[in-house]
Amino acid sequence: MNLSDQLTVTAKKNLTKTALYFQGKETSYQELEGAVTKFASSLKKLGFQKGDHIALVVGNTPHFVIGLYGALRLGVTVIPINPIYTPDELSYIINNGDVKGIITLDMLLEKFEKMAEDLPKVEHYIIAETNPEVPFGHSSLSPKLKSFTQLVQEGELDFERPYLDDDDVAVILYTSGTTGKPKGAMLTHKNLYSNAKDVGTYLGITPDDRVIATLPMFHVFCLTVALNAPLMSGGTVLVVPKFSPETIFKLTREQQATVFAGVPTMYNYLLQYPEGKSSDFESIRLCVSGGASMPVALLENFEKKFNCQISEGYGLSESSPVTCFNPLDRPRKAGSIGTSIIHVENKVVDENGEEVPVGEVGELIVRGPNVMKGYYKMPEETAATLKDGWLYTGDMARVDEDGYFYIVDRKKDLILVGGYNVYPREVEEVLYSHPKVAEAAVVGVPDPDTGEAVAAFVVSKDESLTEEELIAYCKEHLAKYKIPSSISFMEELPKNTTGKILRRHLKEKIKQ
Repeated sequence: MNLSDQLTVTAKKNLTKTALYFQGKETSYQELEGAVTKFASSLKKLGFQKGDHIALVVGNTPHFVIGLYGALRLGVTVIPINPIYTPDELSYIINNGDVKGIITLDMLLEKFEKMAEDLPKVEHYIIAETNPEVPFGHSSLSPKLKSFTQLVQEGELDFERPYLDDDDVAVILYTSGTTGKPKGAMLTHKNLYSNAKDVGTYLGITPDDRVIATLPMFHVFCLTVALNAPLMSGGTVLVVPKFSPETIFKLTREQQATVFAGVPTMYNYLLQYPEGKSSDFESIRLCVSGGASMPVALLENFEKKFNCQISEGYGLSESSPVTCFNPLDRPRKAGSIGTSIIHVENKVVDENGEEVPVGEVGELIVRGPNVMKGYYKMPEETAATLKDGWLYTGDMARVDEDGYFYIVDRKKDLILVGGYNVYPREVEEVLYSHPKVAEAAVVGVPDPDTGEAVAAFVVSKDESLTEEELIAYCKEHLAKYKIPSSISFMEELPKNTTGKILRRHLKEKIKQ
């Protein structure tokens, strides 16, 4: 079984039920299934074959869903890309990924026109129209241009599907590339199907659920948790193009949303929103957090205000992505990423790959049907990350006696102060617990005496907060070597499109 075939099965059981809700328009399962099949048949007429690569450069719209599932139905490998990437970032991924065609928005056409000479392998540009009043026919790319809407309208329903093997590559997700160039994680049909199915089961997603998809769909967290899992279960996906607290609260009230998935910064924005009321989230039965560690103070304050439980989980692109979630049938442990989801194994190991005792810190490694095939055209990086069937995550973690895992920090973010290990998250938790702190991030900076020192960056809720006050607060809660040597106040912390704080940008700020 794969995502495309499962959609067909789900659609047959829920023909008239709403699959997607987007800006006031509902798309039933029958309509979605038909559009997916027609799009797949039109791709075949254009010359796309099983094994070809197509880039999906659109935001959160029905175009993304139809484009994704339509390509998968034909056996075409999909490469989702962030639409706001620069031409250099786009060119690298499209060329490295051997992309034959690009699905993108009409508003991005001008950007691709300027890039055309740098993309010699691209044969087709499929334009998803957001403004039907603006024609795109008069373009330097005209011979290669196709209308997304037209391809769906002119496609055929009696399309014969190719055989898809479980190990065929379904999606290539390019990691954010915090070091060097982005790497393309090859996720198979089995990887994506198993993780969506297991996440849906673990979180108890049913046809009654109405799941908010405001995380970027090109990111694997949204792709699996807020799109694939509910579509497999017959639920409704509430598609949100851009996150804002006002939009989320309004949508939740009007559409009676039941599940919200977000990263910690989204929860922080919702919590800080002045007009936000507990009644705004009355219909929500479950909040899911991932993408980065959630400070315990933020989690507890959010749950107290909105009276809903947050299940924090963990994952990464290379594991499709989810490996852990806080279980819903047992007590949730604040600060923990939870326990291994069904069919997935997690363990904490030392430098030699040996499991460490309960409570000790080591590297988190993962094994299961969700673990990637490897990195596209990068055998050495694949060999360094996949060892004896285990995926080495690069995240430092510990596990307690009940099997709950705790992320301590990224291996590469560890700060070494005079020979002592300092994990940024531990310092950040203390900063977040101060009542005047809205956001905080910690990085290591060079120090002539101790090798490295702790530098903190803070967004304050109160202008009266001073560096001296915060350092005094840290002295009450942290060992001397963990106390920040400096605290810089910022209006906002630099983040990527999923809301993850970019520590490397903060380090660069220090160098300036």
